[in-house]
Amino acid sequence: MSKKVLALGLLLGLTFSSCVSSKVYDDLHSQYDAAISKNQKLTDDLRDYKAKSNQELTALQENYNGLKANYDQLKANYEDTSEKYGSLKNSFDALEANSSSALAENSKRNRQLLAELEEKEKKLATEQARLEKLQRDLASRSKRIDELESLIAAKDAKMNALKTAVSNALTNFEGKGLTVEQRNGKVYVSMENKLLFSSGSWAVNSEGRKAVEQLGQVLAKNSDIAVLIEGHTDNVPYGGKGQLEDNWDLSTKRATSIVQILRENKGIDAQNLTAAGRGEYAPIASNTTAEGKAKNRRIEVILTPKLDEISQMLNEID
Repeated sequence: MSKKVLALGLLLGLTFSSCVSSKVYDDLHSQYDAAISKNQKLTDDLRDYKAKSNQELTALQENYNGLKANYDQLKANYEDTSEKYGSLKNSFDALEANSSSALAENSKRNRQLLAELEEKEKKLATEQARLEKLQRDLASRSKRIDELESLIAAKDAKMNALKTAVSNALTNFEGKGLTVEQRNGKVYVSMENKLLFSSGSWAVNSEGRKAVEQLGQVLAKNSDIAVLIEGHTDNVPYGGKGQLEDNWDLSTKRATSIVQILRENKGIDAQNLTAAGRGEYAPIASNTTAEGKAKNRRIEVILTPKLDEISQMLNEID
């Protein structure tokens, strides 16, 4: 999926370097939304699979317990039959000298008991083999789930450490329209436009550049993190003229400006970067007040762990 998101980021970067048709623009945005939805679905599928695996483990354990009880019953039957066989053999030995007819009857009965014993031994061996295989399957499945849970825990720990590193790197910008949050396994860095841009402009000012460059220093040390830069506006129609058409166009160019600064850091893999414009369509506050509009005019940098290794492990368990 990272290749699709990369392709969309490159297409958006190329598209907004010159005028394009609304249809091409909307198609690109739809592809981006589809990529975001797929990423979210993968995360949701991961949680669902974990719950499903736990249910399967419970079912396997119950099956194991049932087979164990059956095995114990067969073993008890076998021991009971062995005891009867011993008793009959003693009777046979006692009667052997007294009655040829009794001897013949006991011989027949002994042969029957031996046949029953052999049959029960076969069933017992079959059940034992099934029980051992189920034990191996349970152990293997439990091991893979433990590995998966450890991997998920490691991803969560890495995102916690990343959030702390980003917060520490940007501490000088607290109270200037910058916030760092962790939600749903991702880290969100939100920067209000007043920190980055002049009104109607997509050129990053000197203060905003410092914040982006410091963020880039952290990202350069985390090459396994996907970075999505989203531009957002309020609902006031764009009133400028020239290269821009509307708020959506402005939000996309602002996101691309952030990407360009991050790309100056050679330690950041360009394949991990994606720029997208959301215009006025993803507000976080009401546009009925000046304060709400200021919060909606923002850049969001969304840091997401790559889930390729987890996906591969889920496929192996299946």
